[in-house]
Amino acid sequence: MTRVLVVEDDPQLVRALVINLQARHYGVDAAPDGATALRLAASRQPDVVLLDLGLPDMDGVEVIKGLRGWSRVPILVLSARQASDEKVAALDAGADDYVTKPFSMDELLARLRAAVRRTEDTPLLPELTLVETEHFSIDLLAKKVARGGKDVRLTPTEWHLLEVLVTNPGRLITQRQLLQEVWGVTQSNKTNYLRVYMAQLRRKLETDPSHPRYLITEPGMGYRFEE
Repeated sequence: MTRVLVVEDDPQLVRALVINLQARHYGVDAAPDGATALRLAASRQPDVVLLDLGLPDMDGVEVIKGLRGWSRVPILVLSARQASDEKVAALDAGADDYVTKPFSMDELLARLRAAVRRTEDTPLLPELTLVETEHFSIDLLAKKVARGGKDVRLTPTEWHLLEVLVTNPGRLITQRQLLQEVWGVTQSNKTNYLRVYMAQLRRKLETDPSHPRYLITEPGMGYRFEE
């Protein structure tokens, strides 16, 4: 049974989530505040966490940081905060997805299933060496990319950017995370680096670079690699 930890201080929403999750055969624990959430996460070892950011005792971002200190459990943020900087802060802290309130239960459950599926598909110590898509393949050990049976020449920066994305399939990687990982900078005014290099990667890998299938932009937030 997949176990879900719901971290939310609105009792009506908690009740609705518990009813819907249990009806679909999920095990559910609920925490009304951050301290209880961290304690339950350690003792119950949930498979996924649904987390409100506006908790009575601490900001949800602090809960994310606390969990990421020892756990890779998928974290889906549920929040009424709609500003992109709030979303980016949660994602940078280690959240896997962000659902803005009010949300449809069907959408939330679909995202929850996707998060659990990605975890099941990715072992805790991934021995990921080869990524294959319909149109190209990436050998992470040899640091080679092939498309249509021919090698694709990538610059070191293009390779590093691609490597970060493909080793986190389906996960949104924020602009800040990519800038820090690839260039060692976090200044938001450097996002033009990302636009230039992502455009170059798409020209080399995508069948239709203007409508990418694999290298996806989340406007104002970051990028993700979809297999």
